[in-house]
Amino acid sequence: MTQSMIINGKEHDIDVDGDMPLLWFLRDKLELTGTKFGCGSGLCGACTVHVNGQAMRSCITTVSSLTDKKITTIEGLSQHGDHPLQQAWLNNNVPQCGYCQAGQIMNAASLLAVNTAPTDQEVQTAMQGNICRCGTYQRIKKAISEAAGILSKEA
Repeated sequence: MTQSMIINGKEHDIDVDGDMPLLWFLRDKLELTGTKFGCGSGLCGACTVHVNGQAMRSCITTVSSLTDKKITTIEGLSQHGDHPLQQAWLNNNVPQCGYCQAGQIMNAASLLAVNTAPTDQEVQTAMQGNICRCGTYQRIKKAISEAAGILSKEA
């Protein structure tokens, strides 16, 4: 099956089995390894990417479902790694092991793209499906709040 997708702003012709999960296409075919494999069932959030701006789990999203869609991975969130969320993550020492962080940031970026001033409850609800085994949830919430402040000033 041949189709086309835009990944991180670049068009790619895709010629793989349509049932291949997007995660494995990104990691194995394009060598975009920022997106992580966690549970393989769409439950932990480590594999979160944006599809047309919406946070989606790439481990359960098939390549065939993405014809003519725009996909953004952590590598494409910001050309120089200076997205307000990425900066807030560093400012608040969020990562410990770091494994879940790309998925956490991508999920938070999807939230902040539509709501630059989320309440604590809105942040908690939006981030509920992203698991951090190190338990840095308080720092994650603080970093999202910091980034929201920056984004709301830019808007």
